[in-house]
Amino acid sequence: MIDNSEEMQENIPLLDCPVDYLIGDASGKIMNEYGRFPCKIKCGVYALIVRGTASATININRMDFATNDVLLIEPGTFLLIHEFSEDALVYYILFSSAFLEKNATNTQVSPNSLRLSSPIIHLSEEQAGVLIDMAAVLNKASNCTPSMLNAERMIHVYHLLNTSYLQHVKNCEEQMMLRPQDRKSEIYQDFCNLVMKNYAKWHHVNQYAEAMRITVPHLCSTIKQVSDRTAGDIIIEATLTDAKAQLKISNVQIKEIALSLGFENVAFFNRFFKTNVGVTPKIYRMG
Repeated sequence: MIDNSEEMQENIPLLDCPVDYLIGDASGKIMNEYGRFPCKIKCGVYALIVRGTASATININRMDFATNDVLLIEPGTFLLIHEFSEDALVYYILFSSAFLEKNATNTQVSPNSLRLSSPIIHLSEEQAGVLIDMAAVLNKASNCTPSMLNAERMIHVYHLLNTSYLQHVKNCEEQMMLRPQDRKSEIYQDFCNLVMKNYAKWHHVNQYAEAMRITVPHLCSTIKQVSDRTAGDIIIEATLTDAKAQLKISNVQIKEIALSLGFENVAFFNRFFKTNVGVTPKIYRMG
C-alpha cells in the first residue's frame, strides 16, 4: 500500500516490521486507513484494544473486538480491517519476521494451538490494566535516549507474551473438556483449517469432505447451520482473499498469481475473479 500520510507512516507498517520490534499506539482513524483491501501479515502482532470497538476478517472468519480485548496475529495471516470506531485506541507490539526467524525457534506459538483457539483474548478490567501499564513502560523505555530496550531484551518480552497466550489456550481447552463437545462446531473449525491449508489446490467441496471422511451433504448442511455461509463460498472467499492481497501489494504477474492459486488457465482465473468481485484482476489492481 502506498500512502502519503505522515501520521500513518509513523505508525503501524502494513506487512512487516522494518526493525526487529516496534512498540506504539494507533487511533481508530489510522487503523481505518488499512481497511481498503486484505493483506498478508508477515510480522507477529500483539494488540490491545484500549478503548472503542472494531471488526475485521482474520483469514476467513469475521470477528468483533471491544475494549480490553487482546489480539494475536501470527505471521502468514490474512487480515482485512472492516471498521474501527472513531474513539478507538490500540496499543501494539510488532515483531519482525526476521526477528522471529532468529529468536523464536523454541518459543513460537504452535500452529495447532492457534487453530484450536481464537486469536482474541477477552480480558477483565484488572488484567487489561496490567497490560496497559506494561505497554506504557515499554513505550517509554523504547523512546527514551538512549533506548533502554534492544533485541536481546525484547526476546524476553516475546517469551512472556507467548507464555501468557499459551496459558490462556490451555485454560480454554480445559474448560472445553468440561463441556459436551459441539460436533457441528468442530466440523466447521476443521473445515476452515483445511480450507486455509489447501484452498490453493482444492477448489471443490467434495475434496474437503473426502479428507474429513464425511459426506458432501453432511458437510454442506453443517457449515450452513454453523456459519450461515455455504462451504463453497468459504473456499471462494479464501481464494479471493489471497488473490486480492497479491494483486494489491505485489507486482507479481496475474498469470503467476493464477498459477499460485491453482488455476492452470489465466482466462479461467480472470472469469472466476470477475464473477465474484465484479471487475477483472487487472482493473482491481489498478483501482
